[in-house]
Amino acid sequence: MHFIVFTVTLLVILLSIPALYLIIVTIAAYLFRKEELAANRMFEIGVLIPAHNEEAGIAGTIESIKAGNYPAENVKIFVIADNCDDNTAEVARNAGATVVERTNLQNRGKGQALDWFLKRNKALYDGLDVITIIDADVRADRNYLREVSLSFSQPGIQALQGYNGVSNPDAGWRPGLLDAAFNVFNHLRMAGPFQLSGTCALKGNGMAFDKFLLEETGWPCHSIVEDMEFSFLLLMNEISVHYNPDAIVRSEMVTSGDSASSQRSRWESGRFKLVGQMALPLLRLFFSTGQIRYLVSFAELTVPPLSLLVLLFAVTSLLSLIFLDRAWMLPIAAWWAILLFYVVSGQIQRHAGLHTWRVLVAAPLYILWKIPLYLAMAIRKKSDAWVRTKRENESSAPEK
Repeated sequence: MHFIVFTVTLLVILLSIPALYLIIVTIAAYLFRKEELAANRMFEIGVLIPAHNEEAGIAGTIESIKAGNYPAENVKIFVIADNCDDNTAEVARNAGATVVERTNLQNRGKGQALDWFLKRNKALYDGLDVITIIDADVRADRNYLREVSLSFSQPGIQALQGYNGVSNPDAGWRPGLLDAAFNVFNHLRMAGPFQLSGTCALKGNGMAFDKFLLEETGWPCHSIVEDMEFSFLLLMNEISVHYNPDAIVRSEMVTSGDSASSQRSRWESGRFKLVGQMALPLLRLFFSTGQIRYLVSFAELTVPPLSLLVLLFAVTSLLSLIFLDRAWMLPIAAWWAILLFYVVSGQIQRHAGLHTWRVLVAAPLYILWKIPLYLAMAIRKKSDAWVRTKRENESSAPEK
C-alpha cells in the first residue's frame, strides 16, 4: 500500500511539471508579436514542393501560389516528383512548375527527396534569395509569399516557420477538432517558445530558409520527423527559427479515422524515438551553457502530446482520489484548469470559427481514438518510409 501511495504521489509531482510549462508557454504566446520593423524587400523566392503521387491536388497547390499577392517575376515554383507512379510530374508541368523527377525505391522519404534536390539541382535555384517548402496538398494564403519576404527582410533571419492551418474545419467533427489542435500546436506552441527563447520548431510545412543556408546544409535529416530533426540541427548551430503567424498555408484534413490514424501513428512514433535521442543532449547543453533556448526545446520535445497528457492526467486523477489525501486534489484541479486555459487560448489567439468551438466537446472521442494508436506504436515495427496519406477527395477511391 505504501508503495502505491508513493508511486501515485510521484506521478502527481512529475505531471505537474508539464502543466507548469503549459501555463508559462500560454502566457508567453499572448505576449508574442511578429517581427516587422524593416520594410519588405520583395525577395526572389523559390517554392519547393516535394510530391509523391499527388496528381489530384498538385495543380491546386501551384495555382494557390500563382494567385498570391506577390510579383510573379519574383517567384519560381519547383516540384519534386518523388517515386511517383501516377501523372504528378505531367500535371505539375502543365500547371507551370519546374519539375524534377527522382526514382530511388531504396532511399525513400520526404527528407531524402529534399536533400537530393538541394544537392543535385543547385543551378535551378541559384540566384534566389529564399526557399520556402510546402506540402503538395496545401493551399497557400494569398499573402503567404509576401509575409515570407517580410520576415526575411528583418535583420538576422535565416529560418522561418509560418502557420499551418486547416482548410476544411467545417467538414466534420474530426477536421474541426484538428483545427482546434492546430490552433494550439501550430500557433500557441510556436509563439510561446519563440517569446521565451528566441527560437521555435519547424513543422514540415510552410517553412522557409535563406537560400545560402540550404545550399550549404542540404536537408540532412531523413527520419519520419525530419522537420523536428532539422530544428535541432539548426539549434545546435545557433540558428534561430523565427515564427510568422501571418504566413499561412492550409491543409485539407481527412474525415475518416483510418486515413488520419495511419499518418499520426507514424509521426508520433518517430517523435518518441527522437525524444530518446535528443532529450539528454539538450539538457546537457542547457546546464553547460545556461541558455534558456535549450531548456525550452527540451520541454517542447518531452511534454507529451495533448491527448496522451490528458490520458495521464485522467488516470492519475482517478488513482489520487482512491489513494491520496484530499490535499493532493489541489494540484490536480490546477492541471485541468491549466489545460482548459491552454486549449481555449489557442482558439482565442487564432480567432477560431464557431464550428471549431462547437466540436471541442468531441475532444473525449478524439482521445479515445488515440488510445489504440499509442498501443499500436508500442508493438508495431517502425518505418521511416514516405507513406502517402489518402486525401479527403479520394476517400472512395483506391489508394495508389
